[in-house]
Amino acid sequence: MSDNSEPDELNDDWREAGDAVLTALLARVGESAPRPRLEPTRRVLDLLGDPQTSYPIIHITGTNGKTSTSRIAESILRAYGLRTGLMTSPHLVRLNERIVIDGAPIADEALAANWADITPYLQMVDAELIAAGDEPLTFFEALTALAFACFADAPVDVAVVEVGMGGEWDSTNVADGQVAVFTPIALDHMNRLGSTTAEIARTKAGIIKPSAAIVSAKQSSDVESELKRAAELTESRFSAEGDAFELLDSKIAVGGQLISVRGLAGTYSDIFLPMYGTHQAQNAAVAIAAVESFLGAGTQMLVGDLLAEGLATANSAGRLQLVGIEPTVLVDAAHNPHGAAALVEAVGSYFDFDEIAVVLGVLTDKDAAGIITALAPMATRFYVTQSHSERAIAVDELADQVAELTGDETTFRHGDIAEALDVARDWASEVPRRAVVVTGSITLIGEAIAVAESHDWMAK
Repeated sequence: MSDNSEPDELNDDWREAGDAVLTALLARVGESAPRPRLEPTRRVLDLLGDPQTSYPIIHITGTNGKTSTSRIAESILRAYGLRTGLMTSPHLVRLNERIVIDGAPIADEALAANWADITPYLQMVDAELIAAGDEPLTFFEALTALAFACFADAPVDVAVVEVGMGGEWDSTNVADGQVAVFTPIALDHMNRLGSTTAEIARTKAGIIKPSAAIVSAKQSSDVESELKRAAELTESRFSAEGDAFELLDSKIAVGGQLISVRGLAGTYSDIFLPMYGTHQAQNAAVAIAAVESFLGAGTQMLVGDLLAEGLATANSAGRLQLVGIEPTVLVDAAHNPHGAAALVEAVGSYFDFDEIAVVLGVLTDKDAAGIITALAPMATRFYVTQSHSERAIAVDELADQVAELTGDETTFRHGDIAEALDVARDWASEVPRRAVVVTGSITLIGEAIAVAESHDWMAK
């Protein structure tokens, strides 16, 4: 068994081995082209002895808020003294962020050791698939097997697992979640999940297993109908926001907000959440209901001090995260219109800026026009750029859309993100109460975070 907790800074020799895991995964079919299949992942895990059955699972899907909800739920569980596993995607800077053990990204040594352990079985299944005329395991299928193996190796008491895409055929769905959680469902990935929210909900509802506990954020009527139908078919208990639980209040506080939540088993008042935006307060309400469902079948109130500790220590990197001061630079992972609208609302409610420069980069499979339109009320000007992702919309193509929708005179083009950030920060430094917001794609903000850290923008 490998040590999952030893700090990586004490094991610099292992960093190269940890990075090599990502290199090996990148040699496979990427996450932008997932295969709608479960059998290959199931086959690998069968060969590994089904590690995903050695701990209970809270399974989380939705369109927006999945990662934040997952992180908040994991933090509450950890406050209870449980050893936790957390799988989220994608990563911002390093692959280790996707596999979290007891609140910390998995150590390079443990990551590399577990990868070495499972590689022969991945290769065995690859060979079987090729012999049958099928494609080898994809990036995400191999990553899912790796995460489940790492959790068993740790070992963890409970795993919080975020779906990669959809639900029914997502490779994480080889595991049986005792609690199935649904964050707000909207239009996204339509080419793979369906052209209506009802179709998308039907796909996502595939994570519901027999006799599970279901916790859902407030949904449109067509989405809720699909989830209720799936609940009936699986004889599962359905708890919806607004009916079984709800966010009662959210008040701005230094460094975040004070929230009051009516949970499944009781009311929790004025608890500090170190995140900005009403959408994060709603994510916390869903996370609380999910933990109530897991720990006491929704019938026992959470211990106040432990809940307060869990929320106070929760973080959601890349979600309205402050990465620079003087001038203020915020990054946010909004990558669809729904997320962009939540970002605009949160910035308007929690900050007091006169002018904002938006550094924007969007991926090709996203609704760029919808994102731009949602961001326009907040943006004084747009600095358009692109991440190094092969899926990034080319700068000129995206900038043309921005100029058409918001005006050519406030649209600026930069082929390099570091250059875009420098120019935007120079502009923001000229006048008090200006800020920079980086958004549009998770790959873009990951690169922005790396630039900010390398230049120590948080130092006065």
